[in-house]
Amino acid sequence: MKVHALFAYLHVKDAAKAIEFYKEAFGAEEKFRLSEPGGRIGHAELLLNGTTLMLSDEFPEYGIRGPQANGETSVTIHLHVDNADEVMRRAAAAGATVERDPQDQFWGERSGILRDPFGHRWNIGHHIEDVSFDEMQRRYTKMMERA
Repeated sequence: MKVHALFAYLHVKDAAKAIEFYKEAFGAEEKFRLSEPGGRIGHAELLLNGTTLMLSDEFPEYGIRGPQANGETSVTIHLHVDNADEVMRRAAAAGATVERDPQDQFWGERSGILRDPFGHRWNIGHHIEDVSFDEMQRRYTKMMERA
């Protein structure tokens, strides 16, 4: 069976703890994990809103490190949900840091940004209105002119 898809693959310090966080904060379901005899997780897959999220522990001996290793991440993961406010509250209660509270956005979504306890940035959003590409560009241009 051929599968053509794009998966987020996160590297974290303490993957077992991350799996529990993603279950509690985002309602993820664990599909499976592959663990070394010492407990380090070489690969795990979670089901998150019908999409697979892959993750592993850090493997510094292979140059595989999570964002906490250097204090930054260059990626934001966008998670589309039914109620961004509720998911943001749940994630904060589970240990995430809210970087921007949910607010209505010009592209027709209500969204906020958080940083999970493992250093990854998440944009949590839900649909609030249909916006054409032309209208989206008009709103974006107006916003940037005010900035």
